[in-house]
Amino acid sequence: MKSIYVIGHRHPDTDSICSVIGYAAYLNKQGSGQYIAARCGDLNAESRYALEKFGVEAPELILSVEPSVADIAFTYPQSATASTPTIDVIEAMDANDLRNLPITDGAGKLIGLVSEHGLARAYVSTIKRENLTMSPMPVDTLARILSADVRVKKHEVLEGSVYISIDALHVILSRITAKDIAIVGDDEPTQLALVSAGIAALIIADSAPVGERLLSAAEARGVTVLSTDVDAFGVAKMIHLTLPAEMIMATDVPTVHMNDTLEYVKQLVSNSKYRTACVVDDAGTLISTISRNSLMEDVAKSVILLDHNEYSQAVEGIETADIIEIIDHHRLGAMATLRPIRFDMEPVGSTSTIVTRRFMESGIQPEMGVAGALLSGILSDTLGLKMSTTTRLDEEAVMFLAEIAGVDPEVYAQELIAEGMSLSGVSQRELLDRDTKEYTLSGKRVVVAQILTPSYEYARAAAADIYAALREKMNEANAPDMYIALYTSVAEMGSDMFAVSDEATMLKMHWGKEPLHLEGVVSRKKDFVPHFGRILANIL
Repeated sequence: MKSIYVIGHRHPDTDSICSVIGYAAYLNKQGSGQYIAARCGDLNAESRYALEKFGVEAPELILSVEPSVADIAFTYPQSATASTPTIDVIEAMDANDLRNLPITDGAGKLIGLVSEHGLARAYVSTIKRENLTMSPMPVDTLARILSADVRVKKHEVLEGSVYISIDALHVILSRITAKDIAIVGDDEPTQLALVSAGIAALIIADSAPVGERLLSAAEARGVTVLSTDVDAFGVAKMIHLTLPAEMIMATDVPTVHMNDTLEYVKQLVSNSKYRTACVVDDAGTLISTISRNSLMEDVAKSVILLDHNEYSQAVEGIETADIIEIIDHHRLGAMATLRPIRFDMEPVGSTSTIVTRRFMESGIQPEMGVAGALLSGILSDTLGLKMSTTTRLDEEAVMFLAEIAGVDPEVYAQELIAEGMSLSGVSQRELLDRDTKEYTLSGKRVVVAQILTPSYEYARAAAADIYAALREKMNEANAPDMYIALYTSVAEMGSDMFAVSDEATMLKMHWGKEPLHLEGVVSRKKDFVPHFGRILANIL
């Protein structure tokens, strides 16, 4: 069954991480385990602490949801080994309607490709040889190919030149050696003469009778004898096709891996003379084959988005994904879908609260680890239920989860927030990457980072370093129009705002070289973004 990724926003905070863990667990309790908790960024210190405390695995790291080879519904699993006779390769291609067949070694690693074009060239090349030869071939395999009976078996494997008895007997006898094979028809004297010469094998063609004298002589001289209904010319033609696959395969085979994007694969297949690519793992082991037919259908990863509803905050490749649901507690963004979806957006303190309500309303109790993770998400996003965004639903969810997780929510909230404010030895550049959100406000791309601190003193003492880090961010490729950092004092319930932009915007916004103090501004989504968005709309 196709996997569905439950994934949060870029630079994920604890609520983003823990809500996807909780919602994937909730859905898998009702389904078939197809929901995968995912993240598109690194864990911060607070999230790591929460997951370690409750023994929960981190969501799977997914840097892009652009469709990849792994999302293709149909590929071709057929292959052949290097020693497979060419005729068997042809039959496999015909039976499966394939124009190409990958060739592997004994360990399953890809070593080449047999194509229709390659077969034609190899067959013509073989016909032009002066002598018809047989590569090492088990007698039983040869008998199967010729639909022959083994009348006398004195060899396990045959190889050597192959002669058809159409020349004068003395001419053939002058050329033939002890390892060669002769094809004869209903001509017992010639049959006996060839056996007496000590050849390796005799193939009696065209349903010719095989006499007892011949069998006795062959037994005595150690000559293998096969008989077949195929005529002499047909036998020679079939022997042409006993060459092992490794002798006629091409080695310039385009290869791809399961995580390669379909856009890349389409270009590779279109530019390949084989119109095919082989899928291999990191060790070079063949997995399957992709042709142009495999790429005909529209393919997309299925995702459920949590804790955001804006393209600017979503995982890379979201434009190509099939969004089937969104759960969020922020403002309404500009995300659009091609079909109706479930969109659950509630004005509560955290997305983990909304997920917890799903458990509560359905009568499903989360496991202890999942309950601990969801509890962490709520306490982190509401600063221990103290932020202005906190609602009665958040408080009810915390009581429900704390009992299952077996912790005191007030004590645990202090532990968790202290971990989130662990700033020792961390550069300002790293702090700016911990918890960022990008918004489009009045046509401007605005990135707002939020850093929790024990007091105002921390940010004010580090002001020069903070501004230097912000300017570095603005000099990066694809930088936003404005970069804002809120250093929020948990104890004093307010923030200092550091902002950088182009010179004209700095003048219009009356931003100088000192941070702007924002008393009572603790919540980025409720206290800061709406108010700042209105100011921006009036000034710019």
